[in-house]
Amino acid sequence: MKIQKIVSKLLKTSKNNNFNTPQSFLFNKYASSIKTSKIWGALVLTCTFLLIIDAVYLGYVLQKDFIEFNAERMSSTLGFSFMIIFISLFLFKGGFFVYNLYRYFKYKHIESVSNDALPTCTVIVPAYNEGKQVWDTLMSLTKSDYPKEKLQLLAIDDGSVDDTWDWMLDAKKQLGDRLEIYQQPKNKGKRHALYRGFNQGTGDIFVTVDSDSIVKPNTLRNLVSPFVINEKCGAVAGNIRVLNKEKALLPKMLDVSFVLSFEFVRSAESSLNSVLCTPGALAAYKSKAVFACLPEWINQTFMGQLSDIGEDRAMTNMILKQGYNVLFQRNAYAYTNVPEKYNGLYKMFIRWGRSNVRENIEMSKYVFKNFREGSKTATRVLFFNQSLKIVMAYPFLLFMLFFVITHPILFLSSTFLSILMLSTFSVIFYANRYEIKTSFWAYTYSILYTFGLFWITPYAIATASKRGWLTRGLPEIK
Repeated sequence: MKIQKIVSKLLKTSKNNNFNTPQSFLFNKYASSIKTSKIWGALVLTCTFLLIIDAVYLGYVLQKDFIEFNAERMSSTLGFSFMIIFISLFLFKGGFFVYNLYRYFKYKHIESVSNDALPTCTVIVPAYNEGKQVWDTLMSLTKSDYPKEKLQLLAIDDGSVDDTWDWMLDAKKQLGDRLEIYQQPKNKGKRHALYRGFNQGTGDIFVTVDSDSIVKPNTLRNLVSPFVINEKCGAVAGNIRVLNKEKALLPKMLDVSFVLSFEFVRSAESSLNSVLCTPGALAAYKSKAVFACLPEWINQTFMGQLSDIGEDRAMTNMILKQGYNVLFQRNAYAYTNVPEKYNGLYKMFIRWGRSNVRENIEMSKYVFKNFREGSKTATRVLFFNQSLKIVMAYPFLLFMLFFVITHPILFLSSTFLSILMLSTFSVIFYANRYEIKTSFWAYTYSILYTFGLFWITPYAIATASKRGWLTRGLPEIK
């Protein structure tokens, strides 16, 4: 499989007989679950298509009922007002999609610059209870074709209670002066681990890589090159794919979702110099921009409490606020582990949702001011679109519940038809970029999100002030 071949090339057999080879890590470790995953995958996809086919049929049969339902809504003042709002939102979202599509085609990644032109770079890998995975991450980074004399590699153990520190020590033993390792006296959170790395770093550019991620040999140089070409560049987002997508069904769905989120959405945002979030799994920052906001970042609070989540979105926000451009590099790949079970997935989304609420509030404080040279309209449109999702979360939840109670069959039929229409773009996009057989998971993911994760945004809004990583107590991905 493609990802297995990529990672096998990245990681070489350890000379220490206590370690498995990369091949055994990927094949022996995953072999038992891949077969089961394929069987369940075929069954789930079959059910997905049966549901969609049934929805299309119901939509055809219930055309008259749909017309009567809309006419009934239009006959009352409340219903008419709702329809006007709905049509306005539909037109805005449709127009915004077309605009994103236009900006996507305008996007071009920046090719790698020469070795001489590359700046000095500090790579920071914070780790908490990652076990051997942090070793794999560090080994993949040392395979980078970045000039060794310009690369500083730091790994920070954030008070792990497993054998993470032992694996770091082994990596240090093998890599020598190429790697610096530090251990936090106790678990203080990812933000504090990164803070220590920023203060220890000496590079002109800081790169953050999650300890459950694997990078390709050309990832670092591709990620850093925009800072050389564009002097106004303050941060760069990497392209995140799923490492464990062969193990379970959720990672397969998330891989399709990630491709749309990064390669379509962030490509469009990058063409506007306004990527709203640089992912923790792979991001680069100009050190000058980091140090300008570092005290504010480490001491950031929300409703009187220190922030311990959303450190990537917060850093991006503070760099945008300084007037820098934030870009996306489609050719800078990192492969990261994602949750394989529902409880890990919803907790991850809650964390992201709370961060979005907090950072949209922070963004509202500067986005309508003269925060950067040149036009700021596009950035404001991106902010408005993000805010609209939050503002409309409760009204749409209430309407959905009302629709389910009063017209359950119409609700199911219209919802599945909407999923078919909206998700088809994701299917086409993924199939065009990668492979068609995996692209169909976009339909399954939309069904899961619509019926199993619809509550995330309203809940995240209501609990935005809560602290906690949520997923740290979950069993590690094997």
